[in-house]
Amino acid sequence: MKGVEFALLAIGAVAGAYLRYRIVESPVTSGNLPINVLIVNALGSFILGLFSVITTTFNLDQKYTLLVAVGFCGSFTTMSSFELETVNLIDNHAIGLAALEILANVGLSFIAVIAGRLLGYAILETMLR
Repeated sequence: MKGVEFALLAIGAVAGAYLRYRIVESPVTSGNLPINVLIVNALGSFILGLFSVITTTFNLDQKYTLLVAVGFCGSFTTMSSFELETVNLIDNHAIGLAALEILANVGLSFIAVIAGRLLGYAILETMLR
């Protein structure tokens, strides 16, 4: 990995980690369901879906993938925190909430990727008119 590539990866990772920290530590609540990590994972999935359309359509240089997909989205989204929150809910005998946590994170993140891609295609269609 060359210096410029490493720098782009690092810049994306720092930005993603910082934004994740700010969102996870914010006082957003939804009853007993840990929603902050859900927000991070869904938003990161949306960004990655949108970015995938942009990169394939415009055949962007790999450096942009290092910056956005690997660096930013890689450090922004957080599977390990989602898993820990789910296990903590199970440990506290909140099996229903744990199931909801799993469905919400996986389902919403999946929908967010699709929404990001749809937005990307809509933007491209508008640009090409």
